[in-house]
Amino acid sequence: MSEITDFDSLRRAMAENGEQPEGPARNARAEQLLVEAERLNVPLAVIEALGHQLKVYNYSSEKAKMFVPFARLLRMWDERPEEFDEYETHSLHWVFKWVSSGMLDQPHVPLASVEKWLAEMEHRYRLAGHSARAVRSAEFSVAAHVGDVERAERAFAAWLAADRDTMADCHACELHGQGWWRAERGRDAEALALWAPVLEGEYSCAHEPHTVLASSLVPLLRLGRLEEARAHHLRGFRLVRSMESMRGAYADHVEFCALTGNEARGLELLAERPAYFTDDGHPHSRLEFLSVVVLLMERLSELGLAGQRVPGPAGREWTAVELAGHARAQALALAARFDERNGTSYVSERARARMAQRPLVERLPLGVRAARPASAVAAAAAPGATAPAPAPAAAPAQETDAPDLAVLLAEAQRLSDTLQPHAVEAWARVARLAEEVEGVELEARDRAEIADHEAIGLGPEGAETFEHAAELYAQAGDPGEALAARARAAYIRALAGEIDEALAAVADPYDRVLALYAEGGTEVPQAAGVLMGRARILMRRVHEAEGEVVDEAVLAEAEAAVRELLALVDGRAGNDVRLAARVAEGHAMLAELATHSGNPEAGAELFARAAREFNETGLPWFAVEYEARLAGLAHQLGDMREAERALRAALEHGGPYLEAVGRAQLHLQLAEVVGGRGEAEEAAEHALEAAHWADEAGAGPTLGAWARHQLGGFLVRQGRWAEAAEVLESALAELTAETHGDGAVVQTQWWLGDCLSELGEHRDAAERRLQAAEIARHWPEQHDHATLAHLAAESLGQAGLRTEADQAYARAGELWRGLGNVHGLVRSLRARAWLALRVEDGTEAARDLMARAVEECADAFDGADDDEARLRLIAELGHTHRQFGDLLARSAAEDADDDSIRATLDEALSQMAEAVAVFVALGQDAVHARTGAELAAGWLETDLGRPAAAAARARTVLRAYADVEDAADIAAGNGEEEEDETVRARRAEAEQLLQAAEEQKDR
Repeated sequence: MSEITDFDSLRRAMAENGEQPEGPARNARAEQLLVEAERLNVPLAVIEALGHQLKVYNYSSEKAKMFVPFARLLRMWDERPEEFDEYETHSLHWVFKWVSSGMLDQPHVPLASVEKWLAEMEHRYRLAGHSARAVRSAEFSVAAHVGDVERAERAFAAWLAADRDTMADCHACELHGQGWWRAERGRDAEALALWAPVLEGEYSCAHEPHTVLASSLVPLLRLGRLEEARAHHLRGFRLVRSMESMRGAYADHVEFCALTGNEARGLELLAERPAYFTDDGHPHSRLEFLSVVVLLMERLSELGLAGQRVPGPAGREWTAVELAGHARAQALALAARFDERNGTSYVSERARARMAQRPLVERLPLGVRAARPASAVAAAAAPGATAPAPAPAAAPAQETDAPDLAVLLAEAQRLSDTLQPHAVEAWARVARLAEEVEGVELEARDRAEIADHEAIGLGPEGAETFEHAAELYAQAGDPGEALAARARAAYIRALAGEIDEALAAVADPYDRVLALYAEGGTEVPQAAGVLMGRARILMRRVHEAEGEVVDEAVLAEAEAAVRELLALVDGRAGNDVRLAARVAEGHAMLAELATHSGNPEAGAELFARAAREFNETGLPWFAVEYEARLAGLAHQLGDMREAERALRAALEHGGPYLEAVGRAQLHLQLAEVVGGRGEAEEAAEHALEAAHWADEAGAGPTLGAWARHQLGGFLVRQGRWAEAAEVLESALAELTAETHGDGAVVQTQWWLGDCLSELGEHRDAAERRLQAAEIARHWPEQHDHATLAHLAAESLGQAGLRTEADQAYARAGELWRGLGNVHGLVRSLRARAWLALRVEDGTEAARDLMARAVEECADAFDGADDDEARLRLIAELGHTHRQFGDLLARSAAEDADDDSIRATLDEALSQMAEAVAVFVALGQDAVHARTGAELAAGWLETDLGRPAAAAARARTVLRAYADVEDAADIAAGNGEEEEDETVRARRAEAEQLLQAAEEQKDR
């Protein structure tokens, strides 16, 4: 902490403190600096220290502290206005707005006092000659706060009608307030239209677009613009996360989570800011925060999680129901204080309405890691939870409203005969009702169906139940179906890995059903059931060898079994859905066998046929597995169009019947295919869905992390840096080298570093890039290591860490040299030269580094072995000469000796001339580089007092762009959109240089 010895050191200390994070520590330092200012005995120093204190209080949770320094400043102004300079005079009047709004947010300040200060502000502004715009804006805030809509509308209109002047809030803040009022009045679309310039970056300030992004969340949800709402949450939360003063905006993001099925993320947000529950320096934002805490906690209680542990005020543990009660009591007590002050019930009504909101979206996937609360996961995983199941046929109304057993039986039989989803559940309902109704005795056939479907529902545990079903079918006089049930039991054993035992178990049913069928003792469906069971068991032997070379005898036996099935069924299906499904499944088995036999083309054709047959039969949900397999084969064969078609079909046909993990896998594959053809926006949508469904399936740390990795990459490709950063940070929490590979971890860190760099978070960007470089350091191929080291050096330099940046560039240079990459080496040397120039007495080191860069280019040129490499090295040499010239010119500005300056500028001009000569050798392809160097040389000529030479260079540039069509040809040849602008800029600068040279001649 620097010592305060004079006014300049005080100003430096205040500037340093202003760069610190918002919060009590910064405020305490501002208070200390005021004491230091008073010791200097300089009135303006005290005024500036008071202004600094006001600013840090305003941008913190201790806004209530503003009033004392403001009152002191105002008294000083009234007593000695001459002690205020122009800036502090402006600041004093500007802060009136902070104080008036600050009073409004403090319920202990009487409304009469607020109105008095509003009148005082209007009087002072009129005396200073300021517009009434800021005054009317403040009046609008008062009226809107107390719920006086009529006065608010009048003040709002007057605000917009008054002229903008230096006291008006910045465009961004004004647009936020104007849009907020429209949203409050239910005009969401108008609000968003007003906010557009802020959201698009046309206007910004210290708190914008932060608050606009937060305020836009609920209006976007109400309008159904869900993609934008998601993006605004990810982008906006990143902006407010570290800003203590933005509790109100933070509350908007918690509210968004509660209204979109993202309760778990809402809890994460609460956990990040425990002080928000109790900080009382700004009561109004505390009221807003506590209101959305109630909303979130009551939503958790609705989901059956009233007893879940949740983050809350420090000092004890909280459950959702306990925190809901506590936050409600605190919020309503605060609201009552405001209403007592205001003489209305408006604040309490708004708080209650906010707490009582209902979800606007059942679940809006965000792409970031946040496990859904347990009861919600269970509900989503329940059969038919993702979408309504086909409704059973309506039962006739009964006097007792009791279900009709006959109706349930008929419906269950229909579902099973047509292979519809939920047949298992239908037969279970039949079984339950039969047990509940006294005197009901089901027939053996019905009991057999119940047992059969119960066994299906039991999965790997169903073998014994299938055997029981076989006994019941036999009792019902259907020996063929009894044998089919025994075959199903055998197949269950095969699924458990007991393949030899399963084959032994199916042998007898197989022999008997063929004999029975030959004698006319059973029908095709029953015989097909046994043959399908045997074929499935033989296919299990093939599956057991997955990834290995399968014995040809195993393949041949399985194929024979499948073809035997098809010979029995094919052409006999008619309208029997079950037989048609056997045919389709048989073709799918042949597809698998073809792929195992090394014939993926035939496999793809057969999978396509099987899927088509299932769809034609009206069983699209059975086609999904084979469409997914077809997609994989098509991808392997390089037929990306077919892969994409098959994946889309699988998602469409799976409908509500796909399990969450299957849906995640299909979306992720489709994201990769679509992204591979450059459609990053649609690919991001599929990766987002993949992450969502992976989380629903409980596969967040595995499949979900990979989906987030992919999603982040697709967002990076679209330049959506803030959203990508949130997603990638979330992915990194679960990505591991063991599960996902160290390449995925490095790529995610790399992308995140790019995002943070674009967002201006250079220190964090450097950290991410260094972490990635450390992993890549151990790879056999070192190009990624070198690139990451170089990028980390860039970030360190942009973060102001010059020593660390130089070390990183030096390391990158060594790596580039080891790889034989002269371009990387030269660029690292140039970067180090520029860093050296920023260090005191670093000019000579900077010159040496740039000279080494020139030498490296020249040495590499001598060893280049092809024309393309030589051309690239020539271009690199030209850019190095150009930068050398710029560096020398920059260094001369620091030298007070005229002769030395002239000598340095001459040297810089020499380097520029070298650059021009190099670029001339490259011809038309380097025209822009050449003209840029020519203009730089021309300005140096003017600095050296050589107007004729400067004018000649300007004319050279104009001749290069003399013909507009030639310029257009240049643009077309390079294929860059900014070419036309470059041409215009070069010509304009050449005209300026020419004019400057002519004026210099005349002097």
